[in-house]
Amino acid sequence: MSSLPAQKVALVTGAGSGIGLAVARQLAKDGFFVVATGRRTELLDALVAEVQAAGGKALAVTSDVRDPASVDALFQTVEKECGRLDVLFNNAGIGAPAVPMDELPVEKWLDVVNTNITGVFLCARAAFGLMRRQSPQGGRIINNGSISAHTPRPYSSPYTASKHAVLGLTKCLALDGRPFNIVGCQIDIGNALTDLAARMGKGEGVRQANGTMSTEPLMDVKHVAEAVSYMAGLPLSANVLNMTVMASNMPFAGRG
Repeated sequence: MSSLPAQKVALVTGAGSGIGLAVARQLAKDGFFVVATGRRTELLDALVAEVQAAGGKALAVTSDVRDPASVDALFQTVEKECGRLDVLFNNAGIGAPAVPMDELPVEKWLDVVNTNITGVFLCARAAFGLMRRQSPQGGRIINNGSISAHTPRPYSSPYTASKHAVLGLTKCLALDGRPFNIVGCQIDIGNALTDLAARMGKGEGVRQANGTMSTEPLMDVKHVAEAVSYMAGLPLSANVLNMTVMASNMPFAGRG
């Protein structure tokens, strides 16, 4: 085992792009030793180089959250190189084509379930084990939910079902972690401006509940990153069990 980083250690899954990248950058800026993981090694290496150039500390570990052996290897590396884990941001996730349910290939459903549910569980399970046995005991697991954990978009059954499952897992973590000082929480994000979400604000936009197509407001992803960093920085005696961060005028609170 290498010498323990002076700062707290945070692991970010899906750290190569989008929300994961923004959060990894923010956590490093706010003083965490960041372990960045994902499937694209070149993106992770670029992130680590950026963090180190800014005076921070980071480590890139390529992994596939859908693969139990890969997740086990990831957490073995975290324990070996860092000695402990203080925060997991369980972020990796995918969507599926927006088509009527009967037109959705079963393989697409399974891809979403394997990544968004099983992948989140595998990482939470491994983090729970490490946080339980490390000394001092405890840590925080932050799941990336979605406003789809509460309200669906049209033609989104795989993604919406997966995010409802994540919400249930978060509540179980919050409950089951109590004896071990492990805190479970969730951030639900609506319309953060990333390469993946940019289409919602231009062209025809996205399908609405009434069947029309419309563009939607977007917010700077930095607000998500700052929110996650706030949650990560709380003492383990305090918790934001569920936080919703969204573009203020997006169609979520009102009737569809």
